[in-house]
Amino acid sequence: MQRILNAFRNSWNGLMHVARHETAFREEALLFLISIPVAAMLADGIFVFLALTGAMVLLMVVELLNTGIEAVCDGLSQDYMEEIKIAKDCGSAAVLLSFVLAGAIWIFVILERFGDFW
Repeated sequence: MQRILNAFRNSWNGLMHVARHETAFREEALLFLISIPVAAMLADGIFVFLALTGAMVLLMVVELLNTGIEAVCDGLSQDYMEEIKIAKDCGSAAVLLSFVLAGAIWIFVILERFGDFW
């Protein structure tokens, strides 16, 4: 049980760090909070609701991982290193792809829902 409590505390600390220090994560968290009632209005079932909100959660998860990659890279060296640039660029690309996926899911659901009017 202690291991589970420690894991929760570590996770909470990570969330609090990004909430305080990462503007992108704060913006994504705000979008997530806004997306919950909007997804509830758009969704015609639980699976669509989960797809809409899950896409936003995935975006935040990838942002957390990208922040972790950047922290490790910055901790290793402040000097320019091609390997660090690649790691940071790949983390950034992962965020971009998750954003594109989330956007595509939302656009598809909106078009499906309101397509008769367009």
